[in-house]
Amino acid sequence: MAEDAAEGGLNIHPMDQFVVKPLFGGTEVNWYTPTNVTLWMALAVLCVVLLLVVGTRGRAIVPSRIQSVAELAYGFVYKMVEDVTGKDGLKYFPYIMTLFIFIVFSNFLGLLPMAFTTTSHIAVTGVMAMAVFLFVTILGFVKNGAGFLSVFWISAAPLVLRPILALIEVISYFVRPVSHSIRLAGNMMAGHAVIKVFAGFAVVALISPVSIAAISAIYALEVLVSFIQAYVFAILTCVYLRDALHPHH
Repeated sequence: MAEDAAEGGLNIHPMDQFVVKPLFGGTEVNWYTPTNVTLWMALAVLCVVLLLVVGTRGRAIVPSRIQSVAELAYGFVYKMVEDVTGKDGLKYFPYIMTLFIFIVFSNFLGLLPMAFTTTSHIAVTGVMAMAVFLFVTILGFVKNGAGFLSVFWISAAPLVLRPILALIEVISYFVRPVSHSIRLAGNMMAGHAVIKVFAGFAVVALISPVSIAAISAIYALEVLVSFIQAYVFAILTCVYLRDALHPHH
């Protein structure tokens, strides 16, 4: 690739945008090092605060634009939690709302030029997925005791098949945080990598118009994917929460 660049060829490195770098120079990254991940996660948190706290502080009867957006988001997530988990799950609405809005802003900020997409890293999505997994598992045992184990026992199935299905259910249960995190990180990484590839081809005069058209189309698709992936993460959290609250269903 370096030789191609030296000869005037293409020099496309779509994965460079996902490299974690220290904010203040150097190359070594420790657990306490402020990095580009730290910066963009902080910006996402700031956007959440501006929308849900600062934007709604007036609580006007005739809402401003930012208050309208906050109320739409609130109503959307509230209805989702109520529909999936029932009335019992509404007490956990703040947690799911926080997850959803944080992921939405992280995804959208990652679409800005020269930005860093924090949700493209499994280290970020994995922590959120594991937090959900531990939360619903502990809640399930607190609410139902040993009865929570009935979520693995398919009573509607023939008796001879129940032990096999129980084993499959146990495996699928512990795979949840893996699939929960990889789905979000994989989709965000793939979309941004494709955009970077087409951006690299934009420097070639003959295919530049096609490349720019492709970038525009993929970028528009990524805007939709950014919202959908946040929705999928939140609704799966609701599904897992429902299992914890009502394991017999």
